[in-house]
Amino acid sequence: MPEPTSTTAAVVTLAAAGASMPMLTMFGVPLGLRTDLLIAGFFGSLVAIILLNSVPSQGDTWQTLIQTTLRRMCVAAASSATAGYLTPLALLVANLPDPLLLSAAFAVGGGAQRVLVSAIARLSPPETGGTN
Repeated sequence: MPEPTSTTAAVVTLAAAGASMPMLTMFGVPLGLRTDLLIAGFFGSLVAIILLNSVPSQGDTWQTLIQTTLRRMCVAAASSATAGYLTPLALLVANLPDPLLLSAAFAVGGGAQRVLVSAIARLSPPETGGTN
């Protein structure tokens, strides 16, 4: 029969391993994403979709409702990934303390759709309007 201290140590070790935030991997490749940032960004995108109506409905037929639902799911996934990758960078640029990490991920997830559109518009070259 094992000693109680070794069992207690094993339980504490397993609890600590479960409480830490592991990096997300896909097909054996580490993506560098933290799950807590993804979840905070996902909830931020849900707030933007539900309260701010960032993905409005286009109609009330079943085809348009399915299209709108799929579009909302893609926006939520993309906003979550954007929050996962851009929040640590935003904290470095803005020189914010680490306790604001999850709230910043929530804000990035909520505003990812508009921020990315404006960033792409700034970075892309202007159209020249050539003739056909």
